[in-house]
Amino acid sequence: MSIVPEAERPNPYSAYGAHGSVLVLNSGSSSLKYQLVNPVGGEAIAAGTVERIGEPSGIVTHTFAGNRTRRELEVPDHGEALRLALGMFDEIGPRLADAGIYAVGHRVVHGGAEFSGPVVVDDAIIDRIEALVPLAPLHNPANVQGIRVARELLGDVPHVAVFDTAFFQGLPPAAYTYAIDREVATEHGVRRYGFHGTSHQYVAGKVARVLGRRVQDLNTIVLHLGNGASASAVRGGVPVDTSMGLTPLEGLVMGTRSGDVDPGVLFHLARNAGLGVDELDTLLNKRSGVLGLSGVNDFRELRSLIDAGDEDAQLAFDVYIHRLRKYVGAYAALLGRVDVIAFTAGVGENDVDVRAAVCADLEGLGIAVDPERNAQRGGERIVSPDWAQTLVMVIPTMEELAIARQCVEAVDHLEPPRAVTAG
Repeated sequence: MSIVPEAERPNPYSAYGAHGSVLVLNSGSSSLKYQLVNPVGGEAIAAGTVERIGEPSGIVTHTFAGNRTRRELEVPDHGEALRLALGMFDEIGPRLADAGIYAVGHRVVHGGAEFSGPVVVDDAIIDRIEALVPLAPLHNPANVQGIRVARELLGDVPHVAVFDTAFFQGLPPAAYTYAIDREVATEHGVRRYGFHGTSHQYVAGKVARVLGRRVQDLNTIVLHLGNGASASAVRGGVPVDTSMGLTPLEGLVMGTRSGDVDPGVLFHLARNAGLGVDELDTLLNKRSGVLGLSGVNDFRELRSLIDAGDEDAQLAFDVYIHRLRKYVGAYAALLGRVDVIAFTAGVGENDVDVRAAVCADLEGLGIAVDPERNAQRGGERIVSPDWAQTLVMVIPTMEELAIARQCVEAVDHLEPPRAVTAG
């Protein structure tokens, strides 16, 4: 298999041209990220962030036509954050009144077992998302707040919620069920939900498109490696397993999160170190992972420490890779045949050493990377040698584009699976 040139790929999204652009919003607890997206060509027309919401001094950045504007000013709440963002469009461009906005898309972290695809937002939908706050207390409240503010300020266009967990609603029961008392699990919604689903869905579809294949014919392992990291096994466009679980804490070693850990560790620390629930939460989510082992969570800094002979940094890298390789092996067993391993997100797309280490000494499984190909930068590419049975690829993720296209589909009452069939 080889990459089909962009000009020779059919664009299943060409019909979206009549719809104009989509404004994608990602509202966090103290930040707002936004991007104005062309759902046909996939380019970001403009993008920006509002950071340090609620702090004495906030930071607003806006990028348009290659120019980046940065300002420091107080941003007391999410309402003011969105007003500032909209003001940047009017002042710097492009004017939203001229952009033909078809919909506003909202990234929502947790959709629970309720949402298996994007939904057009109304008051009842907001109430249902808010009811899921116990499953994502750090994320869903900010997501809901962002939706409410945006509907007030941009009330003349449809708003669509796109859920990080939606893609993984297709997991089989054997994959999403935890082996605990079933009545307790049912009462409290305890099951594997999975996260980064928008990215995993996009990448699985993009792999098929760039290879000129049907997604239904491919078995793919997607490795989304950023500060947060997750793996998925996708058979024919449908996920059969993923590494994150009830929360984004389970699975791979991440920038600041531990990933898989014996639950008994928590009991041990509670009994012997006197740590409470909140302290344990902070330990595993913010003081663990690569940061907890090495003191840094940026892989560029980690590489500098390793090159300087820092043993803690080397161990952090080794633990990170060891966990990744375990998941690749497990997912190869689940899939039976692996056509593609796709690396994506910040570390997956840019770290040559991580890709090489994950695939090292796997020639017996038909998996390898070619050093020269692996060293190349930019765009979707194959980094495995010609003889390898499994293609190893780098596929840049574009979650905002995926959200924008799902928004158009939701408003047009199209079936969400169209977003799986192509990138």
